[in-house]
Amino acid sequence: MIRIIVVLAAAFTTFTFWTCTQSESRNYVSIVGSSTVYPFAAVVAEQFGRTTRFRTPILESTGSGGGIKLFCSGVGLEHPDIANASRRIKKSEVDRCRENGVNEIIEVKIGYDGIVLASSRKNPPMSISRKDIFLALAKEIPDLSGAEKLIANPHKTWKDVNSSLPDTKIEVLGPPPTSGTRDAFVELAMEGGAKTFSWIKDLKKKDKSRYKAICHTIREDGAFIEAGENDNLIIQKLEANPDAVGIFGFSFLEQNTDKIQGSSVDGFEPNFGSIAKGDYPVSRPLFMYVKKSHVGVIPGIKNYIEEFTSDKAWGEDGYLADKGMIPMPKEEREKYYNDARYLVPIEIK
Repeated sequence: MIRIIVVLAAAFTTFTFWTCTQSESRNYVSIVGSSTVYPFAAVVAEQFGRTTRFRTPILESTGSGGGIKLFCSGVGLEHPDIANASRRIKKSEVDRCRENGVNEIIEVKIGYDGIVLASSRKNPPMSISRKDIFLALAKEIPDLSGAEKLIANPHKTWKDVNSSLPDTKIEVLGPPPTSGTRDAFVELAMEGGAKTFSWIKDLKKKDKSRYKAICHTIREDGAFIEAGENDNLIIQKLEANPDAVGIFGFSFLEQNTDKIQGSSVDGFEPNFGSIAKGDYPVSRPLFMYVKKSHVGVIPGIKNYIEEFTSDKAWGEDGYLADKGMIPMPKEEREKYYNDARYLVPIEIK
């Protein structure tokens, strides 16, 4: 009994110390994560700072993986309150959070975005398929003879991949492995293309590890160039080399239509309507993760979430739609609004 009381007293003392220290030392919301979500979160933060008594949140664009890693590193002043992500948090990341004392995580899906293969407006836009994308960028592809085996990717130009595509060198500028855009791209575009080969598709049930390695491994011979999390830098490189292609979130394409254009994929243009209807095949949900233990301690967290999940922000006619985010259907908005309002923790088994 004495030991239990001592443990509880120590826990209460730790909680009290954290509460007092945090409220006295940091009076703003700290947000990290996805470069895709960053512009949306920044608009909400700016609106929040203008219209409430709270300080404008501080945002850092670290990529989804990098942001979640920081988010999961612990509870307290030096750790962020919110992580934005352009993919769902992984079970391994939730486990890491729990190991570091981050036990209750609130998941808020905030909307949808598409992943585009964009090029300079100096050239005509491409019309490609997910199969073309896989054959252009996979490290290994099916033997050209039709045999059910893999060979090192021999394709040098887009025309090598598909005779209807331009006779230009394959040079794709894309995000690093820490990026949620990269995760979504390999899952939706690369894997989608790999599954057009029936024997590879069958591997998913027979040998999941090999299947994933084939579908998700990008070539390393210079055809794909990791360009970091700075999308503006990729645009500069596309302007310098009009034959190159860049991988972006749809919202970034929307903001730069004077400089770049999106390629159609499997016959669907990357536009607001095709993504909202689910026709555009390379689209994904966007998320915000909130540390419940920081709510009520760091001032403004719940108020910021309320602003983000208001109809004036994420609704069909909200200001985030004007910035290129694709709103969720009403039923989904209601579900995640309630999860956010009542701080319902995520359950990933």
